[in-house]
Amino acid sequence: MKELLIDLDYHSGKALYEQIYEYICKEIADGKISPGEKLPSTRFMAKSLQISRSTVELAYDQLVAEGYLQPKPCAGYFACDVSELYQWKAEPKKETQEIPRKEALAKYKIVFSPFGVDREHFPFHIWQKLRRSICMEDNEKYFFAGDSKGDELLRSAIANYLHRARGVNCDTEQIILGAGNEYLLLLLSQLLESRQVVAMERYTYIQAARAFINMKYQVSAVDMDENGMMTQKLRELEADIAYVMPSHQFPLGTVMPMKRRLELLKWASEAGNRYIVEDDHDSEFRYKGRPIPSLQGTDREGKVIYIGTFSKSIAPSLRVSYMVLPKKLLDQYDKNCGFYSTTVPRTQQELLYRFLADGSFERHLNRMKNIYKGKQDELLSLLKKEHWIKRIYGENAGLHMLAELDMELTEAELCQEAGKRGVKLFGLSDYRLPHMSDAAEIPTLLMGFGCLDEKGMKEGIGIIRKIIGGER
Repeated sequence: MKELLIDLDYHSGKALYEQIYEYICKEIADGKISPGEKLPSTRFMAKSLQISRSTVELAYDQLVAEGYLQPKPCAGYFACDVSELYQWKAEPKKETQEIPRKEALAKYKIVFSPFGVDREHFPFHIWQKLRRSICMEDNEKYFFAGDSKGDELLRSAIANYLHRARGVNCDTEQIILGAGNEYLLLLLSQLLESRQVVAMERYTYIQAARAFINMKYQVSAVDMDENGMMTQKLRELEADIAYVMPSHQFPLGTVMPMKRRLELLKWASEAGNRYIVEDDHDSEFRYKGRPIPSLQGTDREGKVIYIGTFSKSIAPSLRVSYMVLPKKLLDQYDKNCGFYSTTVPRTQQELLYRFLADGSFERHLNRMKNIYKGKQDELLSLLKKEHWIKRIYGENAGLHMLAELDMELTEAELCQEAGKRGVKLFGLSDYRLPHMSDAAEIPTLLMGFGCLDEKGMKEGIGIIRKIIGGER
């Protein structure tokens, strides 16, 4: 262990923990801190830098989350091997079962949806003001279809936001707008070769799996470990596309560390027709440390196709998603899809552009992070009091957490009985690719909190408690 000489700038406007994080991150990536080398303890570092220990802990937590450090109980923090970060270079059908469709939620009084968002705190007054100003304008452009990729101003604003917030490197021309992620996947299928083998994690976003299956792709499930998709399985499957959510995997909340990301990029570089689809699910809402950077920002070979949406940051009904294509696919897009009209109305695009351009979107995001953190804390506190909770995880980001249950009922039986009492629950098994075995699985719920208040949480948990306790 050696002392780290970090020159903190108290006047830069950048948080101290971020400066510590960036320094150690660079030292590890440059090889100045060797793989396996022990770092100073948080107590020693805090004393050396004359700052609070919690500041150092925040930086270390972020480095652990991104896979730069590995904590060892009673031993300390040790540097991980990310030596390939700036060095690697590219070298010169199974059966699936039917996947259930989405269920209407209007009939339930309490919904623990992992997709629900808070409606009470949305700045409707700003949204309506912007909408009215657009409606009052005498602008004939709204009567024309516009660019098939989407309006340039909106795409430019999205590109700027993604670079600042997610570390995505792209030009405006690389961004394609569409009404939902599934539509963008349909577009993507027309750019890539047919009969592709798509590898998805065994627990995943089922709507994407449905889209791939409908496009006649072969969807193959890949087992996961604590670091996400196990990349060695991709070669065994002879996969062409890997569909991943590295910054916050849905539904498990796993963060893919740097070493695994590099392995994934290395796999993609080994063949010209291999691509990684990065679904940046729930990237905006992280409650411990700063948001995890995108995989696309690390890509140097144009192998990552990045997909994002405003469904959770604004509202699902907005139906605006975006795809960032590698530059090598742009000619193919113009040839195969350039004649399509965009599926997002011009007025909707203009409204969203103004919401981004005047800073309202980022102010809304910052406010919602605090609100969702409060909701998450409340739900976590309530769940920890229940004897039937075996384990809680995935609570560091997103709009849901996972709760493993200790009960005699099966997961399906609990969800069915809760539904009869007006409570909609979401079981983890609903997000497992169908042909994966559920043998010996622990009953687990996705406890969403985005659209719930404290009263709804308490009432819903009370009903679950009665069901598990045998009250019928």
